[in-house]
Amino acid sequence: MTKRPIEPTRRLRHLAPLLLCALLAAPLAAVAQPQEGVSVGRNSAFTQLVPAENVERSAVQNYQQMLQQAAAKNALAPADSAQVKRLRGIAQRLIPFAIPWNERAKQWQWEVNLIGSPQINAFCMPGGKIAFYSGILKTLQLSDDEVAMVMGHEIAHALREHARERMGKNAATGIGASVITQLFGLGQIGQTVTNYGAQLLTLEFSRSDESEADLVGMELAARAGFDPRAGVTLWQKMGAANKNAPPQSLSTHPSGNTRIADIEANLAKVMPLYERAKKAR
Repeated sequence: MTKRPIEPTRRLRHLAPLLLCALLAAPLAAVAQPQEGVSVGRNSAFTQLVPAENVERSAVQNYQQMLQQAAAKNALAPADSAQVKRLRGIAQRLIPFAIPWNERAKQWQWEVNLIGSPQINAFCMPGGKIAFYSGILKTLQLSDDEVAMVMGHEIAHALREHARERMGKNAATGIGASVITQLFGLGQIGQTVTNYGAQLLTLEFSRSDESEADLVGMELAARAGFDPRAGVTLWQKMGAANKNAPPQSLSTHPSGNTRIADIEANLAKVMPLYERAKKAR
């Protein structure tokens, strides 16, 4: 009995997992991370499935739309507001220490804005687009050290490219039979960035992403001369404000107690950086 030749589509379907594994197994470019402080390894290989430029371009567009919407509702704090000046001053101290974690940070046009909203939240989109909601400052009554821990955490998400990683994973699950043309022609990848670009504000990070951002953010704050022990008081305040939060087993975020324990376990790695920075100021 003569065997029928494998159809091209079926052949690509068989090759897809192998090509994807080969791509993800390829060594990433070395990142010059600090010799002192915390260690969290390289950025995820899944980030390589989505061009950084596309993600950052989408982030800029979404950030500007968000600011326009806030301004239309008179919810965008003016540049001469005391809280905006405070946030931007803290950011100016943190940003110089971001580059060792991600070389692209040199090119980012950093922005910091404050939006009037009761939400206890803040974020840093890819490309260094930072926003705080007034609710997190008012409800938690954050000190400068605590603000630096929040901001450092959010900046760390951008530096570690967690949004790009999530997009890459989503792209990987949808590659399928046309993986060759999609990978090398960027068909699926471009579509993924388009589809998820509008969702940059709502992408869910994993527990490991959150824990990683806590540690990197703590180091950024320490190097900038902010007390990393403020991470403990920050999460105590967060815990009090979120008493009805689901248990860790049902949440995408680590529990407040877990985060406090991780911070305390790593304080010895960053306290010398803080003490040195404090003396230099």
